[in-house]
Amino acid sequence: MQYRRLGSSGLQLSALSFGAWVTFGAQIGRDTARELIAAAWDHGINFFDNAEGYANGEAEWVMGEVIAELRLPRDGYCVSSKVFFGSVEEPGPTQKGLSRKHVTEACHDALRRLRVDHLDLYYCHRPDPDTPIEETVWAMDALIRQGKVLYWGTSEWPAGLIREAHKIARAQDLHAPSMEQPQYNLLHRDRVELEYAPLYAELGLGTTIWSPLASGLLTGKYGALSAHGDGKDGAERGRLEHADKDWLRRIAVGSADQRRIERVAAFGAVARELGVEQAPLAIAWCLRNPHVSSVILGASRSEQLLQNLQALELLEKVDEAGWQRVENAFA
Repeated sequence: MQYRRLGSSGLQLSALSFGAWVTFGAQIGRDTARELIAAAWDHGINFFDNAEGYANGEAEWVMGEVIAELRLPRDGYCVSSKVFFGSVEEPGPTQKGLSRKHVTEACHDALRRLRVDHLDLYYCHRPDPDTPIEETVWAMDALIRQGKVLYWGTSEWPAGLIREAHKIARAQDLHAPSMEQPQYNLLHRDRVELEYAPLYAELGLGTTIWSPLASGLLTGKYGALSAHGDGKDGAERGRLEHADKDWLRRIAVGSADQRRIERVAAFGAVARELGVEQAPLAIAWCLRNPHVSSVILGASRSEQLLQNLQALELLEKVDEAGWQRVENAFA
């Protein structure tokens, strides 16, 4: 495993991490979750990502139970939570958002579910237009000073709001956000590569990126899926094809216009020519960005996880000409 600093902080995260989004508490059972976390740990992964909104908090319960059962040393791994969406089916006004009340109580709930006395990383899952940024910065600073959070950050915040949070923190001697968790993949790259570009040196921003496979589109499993297709050509069933994942399918496949589909097909051809699988190649491409602190992997089977971990090998295996062919597929 390769380890990278979280931006300008001293925290060393595994370049590949493991997250519970979509799967834990919903798509897979506890035994499978245990197998996945054990496999991740055995292969050097030291960062496990979660959020209050994943399966309405159930994902954190499962992860907490599994990590406790595996007896992972607390000083050897990092665990995260994210706050904004709430952890109940229909949250009331004080059960969601980034108010001091919800940020604080959501932290306490995550600590209980994850069975830890502090969160290594705590993210504001989205911007909250109904709460002043200053209030949220103060709330996060208080949790850090209480020892309940070590590093706080944002997820899918525009660069301007991240700058504002830093400005408030500097002016009042508060802890500023250390990291951002954005979507980043071969089909979705402008925010990480362009919008955030000045922030890496200016603010020391680290990134723990999600959806490196574009919700499965870059794996090649959904080759027949399109805005009009239904995948009935025998393509391997995956999370996009679960009946209760229509919202995910709409995001990933519904936005796949013809040009996007052609680019994914061209990427598949490049992977075949290089003699590698598409999934680890797409993940390795993300790792080539020096501003990516960690790539969060998701999996519903150990075989998937082990295949995705091959991305580290591809960093060395694929030469510059090969990476240029990958870029050309998306030109």
